[in-house]
Amino acid sequence: MAERGSSAGGLSVMLEPSAAAVGMTLPSEVREKLAELELELSEGDITQKGYEKKRSKLLAPYIPQIQGVDPSLQIDTRVQGSSQVLPVKHNKSRAPNTRDERFRSDLHTEAVQAALAKYKERKMPMPSKRRSVLVQSSVEACTPPDTSSASEDEGSLRRHGRLTSTPYQSHSHSHPTVEHWFNRVIQGSSTSSSASSTSSHPGGRNSAPHSALNANATAAALADLMAHAHIEPPCAPPDVTGLSERSSLHNERAQVLSVRGVSRSNNHVVMETADGVPVNSRVSSKIQQLLNTLKRPKRPPLPDFFVDDFEDLLDVQQVDPNQPRPEGQQTSPLEGEALGVGSGWAPSLTAALQRWGTSQPKAPCLTALDTAGKSVYTLTYGKLWTRSQKLAYTLLNKLSSRSEPLLVPGDRVALVFPNSDPVMFMVAFYGCLLAELVPVPIEVPLTKKDAGSQQIGFLLGSCGVSLALTTDACQKGLPKAPTGEVATFKGWPRLLWFVTDGKHVAKPPKDWHPPVREANNDIAYIEYKTSKEGSTMGVSVSQAAMLAHCRSLTQACGYTEGETITNVLDFKREAGLWHGVLTSVWKRLHVVSIPYSLMKVNPLSWIQKVNAFKAVVAVVKSRDMHWSLLAQREQRDLSLGCLRMLIVADGANPWSISSCDAFLNVFQSRGLRPEVICPCACSSEALTVAIRRPPDSSVPPPGKAVLSMSSLSYSVIRVDTEEKLSVLTVQDVGQVLPGALVCVVRLEGTAFLCQTDEVGEICVSSGASGVAYYGLPGMTKNVFETVPLSSSGVPVCDRAFTRTSLLGFVGPDGLVFVVGKMDGLMVVSGRRHNADDVVATALAVEPMKFVYRGRIAVFSVSVLHDERIVVVAEQRPDASEEDSFQWMSRVLQAIDSIHQVGVYCLALVPANTLPKAPLGGIHISETKQRFLEGALHPCNVLMCPHTCVTNLPKPRQKQPEVGPASMIVGNLVSGKRIAQACGRDVGLMEDNEQFLYIQDVLQWRAQATPDHPLFVVLNSKGTVSSTASCLQLHKKAERVAAALTGRLNTGDHVALVYPPGVELIATFYGCLYAGCVPVTVRPPHPQNLATTLPTVKMIVEVSKSVCILTTQAIMKLLKSKEAAAAVEVKSWPLVMDTDDLPRKKSAQMYKPPTPEMLAYLDFSVSTTGILAGVKMSHSATSALCRSVKLQCELYPSRQIALCLDPYCGLGLALWCLCSVYAGHQSILVPPLELETNPSLWLCAVSQYKVRVTFCSYSVMEMCTKGLGAQTEALKMRSVNLSCVRTCMVVAEERPRIALTQSFSKIFKDLGLSPRAVSTTFGCRVNLAICLQPNRLGRPPEQGTSGPDPTTVYVDMRALRHDRVRLVEKGSPHSLPLMESGKILPGVKVIIANTETKGPLGDSHLGEVWVSSPHNASGYYTVYGEEALHADHFNTKLSFGDTQTVWARTGYLGFLRRTELTDANGERHDALYVVGSVDETLELRGMRYHPIDIETSVIRAHRSIAECAVFTWTNLLVVVVELEGSEQQALDLVALVTNVVLEEHYLIVGVVVVVDPGVIPINSRGEKQRMHLRDGFLADQLDPIYVAYNM
Repeated sequence: MAERGSSAGGLSVMLEPSAAAVGMTLPSEVREKLAELELELSEGDITQKGYEKKRSKLLAPYIPQIQGVDPSLQIDTRVQGSSQVLPVKHNKSRAPNTRDERFRSDLHTEAVQAALAKYKERKMPMPSKRRSVLVQSSVEACTPPDTSSASEDEGSLRRHGRLTSTPYQSHSHSHPTVEHWFNRVIQGSSTSSSASSTSSHPGGRNSAPHSALNANATAAALADLMAHAHIEPPCAPPDVTGLSERSSLHNERAQVLSVRGVSRSNNHVVMETADGVPVNSRVSSKIQQLLNTLKRPKRPPLPDFFVDDFEDLLDVQQVDPNQPRPEGQQTSPLEGEALGVGSGWAPSLTAALQRWGTSQPKAPCLTALDTAGKSVYTLTYGKLWTRSQKLAYTLLNKLSSRSEPLLVPGDRVALVFPNSDPVMFMVAFYGCLLAELVPVPIEVPLTKKDAGSQQIGFLLGSCGVSLALTTDACQKGLPKAPTGEVATFKGWPRLLWFVTDGKHVAKPPKDWHPPVREANNDIAYIEYKTSKEGSTMGVSVSQAAMLAHCRSLTQACGYTEGETITNVLDFKREAGLWHGVLTSVWKRLHVVSIPYSLMKVNPLSWIQKVNAFKAVVAVVKSRDMHWSLLAQREQRDLSLGCLRMLIVADGANPWSISSCDAFLNVFQSRGLRPEVICPCACSSEALTVAIRRPPDSSVPPPGKAVLSMSSLSYSVIRVDTEEKLSVLTVQDVGQVLPGALVCVVRLEGTAFLCQTDEVGEICVSSGASGVAYYGLPGMTKNVFETVPLSSSGVPVCDRAFTRTSLLGFVGPDGLVFVVGKMDGLMVVSGRRHNADDVVATALAVEPMKFVYRGRIAVFSVSVLHDERIVVVAEQRPDASEEDSFQWMSRVLQAIDSIHQVGVYCLALVPANTLPKAPLGGIHISETKQRFLEGALHPCNVLMCPHTCVTNLPKPRQKQPEVGPASMIVGNLVSGKRIAQACGRDVGLMEDNEQFLYIQDVLQWRAQATPDHPLFVVLNSKGTVSSTASCLQLHKKAERVAAALTGRLNTGDHVALVYPPGVELIATFYGCLYAGCVPVTVRPPHPQNLATTLPTVKMIVEVSKSVCILTTQAIMKLLKSKEAAAAVEVKSWPLVMDTDDLPRKKSAQMYKPPTPEMLAYLDFSVSTTGILAGVKMSHSATSALCRSVKLQCELYPSRQIALCLDPYCGLGLALWCLCSVYAGHQSILVPPLELETNPSLWLCAVSQYKVRVTFCSYSVMEMCTKGLGAQTEALKMRSVNLSCVRTCMVVAEERPRIALTQSFSKIFKDLGLSPRAVSTTFGCRVNLAICLQPNRLGRPPEQGTSGPDPTTVYVDMRALRHDRVRLVEKGSPHSLPLMESGKILPGVKVIIANTETKGPLGDSHLGEVWVSSPHNASGYYTVYGEEALHADHFNTKLSFGDTQTVWARTGYLGFLRRTELTDANGERHDALYVVGSVDETLELRGMRYHPIDIETSVIRAHRSIAECAVFTWTNLLVVVVELEGSEQQALDLVALVTNVVLEEHYLIVGVVVVVDPGVIPINSRGEKQRMHLRDGFLADQLDPIYVAYNM
């Protein structure tokens, strides 16, 4: 961006190149009004809309109108085009004292605006948020104003509330510089510009307001564009990854009727997507936007960090061949001038105090001010001397414990003094020095939960501090324990608190004198320092170093006795302590201390005090200069002519240069001389590193450098000549201190000296630096005893150096330049970025309008083997959702443009909620900790993993499939067996094996054992609600048959809609007696007809049922008004109630002509949401019963307890078929009753002493969650589960290990054997493939002793490639899998390749195929097109045994031969089911199982109750249920994204946070992910928050 031309002529070129407009000029008063308007907008005094309205009104007379277009938009559109206008160069002669325009500090803002203009077209989907969250965040945000904002290191600072409304009035035209700077400053740029970028041409002064207008217009246009971004969703969503899903799957799904097709309401228009899934356009258009964003060409991706080559993750960091490299000579250490030796200087600081206290007792030492700016007290040197002596005497002689003195010389003592009481602090500090105690100044703990307070406690503990000195007022304000004593803070040692006010200290006797010795190497004081990770260290400073530092500062700053200095900094540490407490006493200076609380009320106070006290030196930070700029308009008579030095303690900050420039431009007219500004660089370890000298010494002129930010990220210095956007302007921090030696060493590895054009860490060797980290010898060696080496590996000199943690280089004339701090360094993909620079860029994007008091934290977190940048900002309470999102998207673009680095996460929190550092700044490490723990509670989040995560493992390329024959040969050669196994042979015919039909068995039992009890049904109270003996059941069935005979034809399908109970079983057999085909259907839920009734209707229709049998109550419900709202009630077939059937029996029983005839239909909704009905023949039904009977050893003398739903699968077989077949008694516990009485099932098991029981996962979960804390109460009710041999979970999924283990663990106390719980596996094609009846070590003669279920650990990464690799428990990426049960008698299982249909070896994951007499005989669908699914039920291997007919289960699994043996001595083959083929997610060429991703997500945060994942157009969507307050919703977005990246190498596309219970589950407790997906796309979930990751 070149400067736009200097006069109004330039402006007209920008606005409209038409003849009418050219030559038109804006009068100066209009320009002034525009500037005023800009100011009001940037201060937030008017809204954007009001601003645009007023602005267009002002400009209207000067702009030719285009019909019907808002003039403000006209400007904008033209301004955008204006960047092509050629720059007009002006070669005006420059005023002698104006500074080079190239370094103007607002340029960073301009750079940012230019960068943003490039992105005009980007549109991103805005996150959706529930109203309640919106309301909640805005209420929270309206907290009282921040009383201690704006960190010490904060870039931007805001004016105090009282000052905001005064618009700037131009009083004269004689100071255009002030006006020019003012516009700039107020736009919030000068505060922040890390990079005065785009080096503009030195244009005339007047050009500034126009380019400001221009930049702002561009910004406004951009905001407009983004606000009105409307994206038309194309009909078919594009495929982002290029790995489109196999279409065959969808054709397949279309035929099997899907319950998901049922529309919940009949009035909305449904849009179809490419996937054939109906969606409502709102969500999908957002996803569409997201896809469009992701499809844009990004920068070429960085080479992969590590390739997932399945054996190991290789860290392949490839170097960019074009990256800049240092080319200069090797640097050599730089030496400061010699430290002068003065005659008669005091030999130590205490000696200096003694001298001034006795020879100049009346001389002022320190003036303290109150919050109104009035002098409260002036401490003289005489007073300081006597009061310090008193305190020293008291500490050594008057404090004792058990007649021993409490303190001895050398002990450490904590100094806890507020920032507003420098006098008491100074007395305490010198009192400790005189008593030869070591003061450890710390912050006043305000609450028990102060940020970083625990770390301070750790420091005090490691320093062995047992006494804390404080003032009376401060002690009263500390948090108190109930006893009235000061509370013990978390992590703090036990402290004795001593108040140092006058009445508590004793006067020493005449003959007592404190020991005043020469400075030696004993520790004088310990200064605390917080590291990047948040840990606190104590830097020990020796007496000699303290003295040497005072001497070198005196020499460098030219201090002379009696001078006055003002100190705005914290006097407890760093420059505030060094100048305001130590050097001042050494040289008898008078310090005026300005408390932080006064600065907040009156930012000008320090300048007023300089003026009032005629101070020659002021010690400030850049924020103090900035604050005063914003307030200076009301003051006319301030003069800074007396200042000899204005020491800027944070001169190394990227925004200090702009503060210095802006300050000079405004105050030059008030007597401030340019050479007075003296930035310096400090470090806790090395104390003062360098400082710019006052003008009278013969020093080189100050220097500046405009450096390429891109080169800096490679630690290379390149002076930028091409006027690019991304540059960093830095100022020098002067020369090395007298007597010090400085060198610059490489950042990583051995401390080699840098080359001249390379950035490194500055190291100092001098007698005036810290000596150690107290109590940390290892770290001390690394930091305080560094030995720099030359390139040949030889030590540079024999002195040890101290690392300063400042990054920089030595420029021409021996000037030191600092470009950042180690603490703020973020190494992303091998490039280094500075947190402060990123903050500055973020602040340059309209900060005043949006960021609350400029509070922005930037840090990096480590995710997937690299650092990722996180930006957290506090937003103003009045910011709207739209504003937030606009600002966030622009910040991302600005950082991307200027730093060429992606931001991983950008979070906004309500004003005043980030943890604060002692002087109001943001506590970065605590913020980072909260982010990682999910405790930040942001109100807006934008994650951009797609942009920044470029080191994912390479996607797997599908190899051309190996043929099945080669596969077998390969397996044989490598000695692996083919994965196949079978259950026991079905033995000889048993007593009732002559019956081919189950109904015959019932008739036979009714005659042979009429009174044998078959069923007992329990109600929620645990009492028996109904029973049935063989005869009773037979009689009831006969009545039903009699009612059907004559009304229905043989072979008609009848829907049985009953609650679980004997009625259902009786009508089932009644249908068989009458020759009808029963279809069991779960009754609709009376409270939830809208969702449950359509499923009933659908099953009735799909099964072609001609009649519905049910109870009177349900019959009424089916025909009720409420039902009519959900379905068409008139279209029900014949509905009969069986409550009062006449006692008559049909003439004769129906005998099916062949056992292959259809016995019943079994309908079930699969986990993919598909309604599939399977046909069970009479022969399959008998075979199923026989297998279960043999496996579980069921006989008439046995009792089993069932807590299952009786409507489909193995549940239906166990309820209705097995008891009749085997004759055992079944205790039936309807699962619904557990909702009112969770202990019902376990109490029944205990009461009836049941050995075998069956349940579902949802029942197990109900018991685990509902009874976990009640085991003691159950024990009291004498519930005992030691009778249970086997508790089997009936499921069609991978065994849930965590649930079964926690169930075993919880109920172990009730006698449940840990080996009792096992799982079963069945599916649509075969209802029972595995059952695991555990035997607790019984001898074989008591039955077939089966082995315990085995658990193996497999490598999850291998599994994604369909390979099975066993690993040790606890190894990384290990996944525990539990055997699905023992294969049933008569069942054969083989593992086959899903594509080639060839057999696989047992180290491969493949589809489980099953062959058995009880396979179902086919799907029953409405279309009757079974051909499509013929291969599900009768398919053959393409190689090997090509004769056997198999059924495909649709589940992936593997077989393992175990070391265990069966009863007959054969080794046991275990089948492991991994997951459903339909559910697997194919991403990046690999196969993922949703449950694995969900398990990781649930572990990410304690508030995540449940999780489900699915894909949508190749985006991974994660839905989490939030159990907790809604303000935690947004914390989950980053945690979910992190954990899925770390553990699965996948980028989450959308994170949806919903209420508990939203994720649908079926009767077996399995998640219905496809239902969920449809609900999400149709916008029916009412989510709390939806985040679209960029």
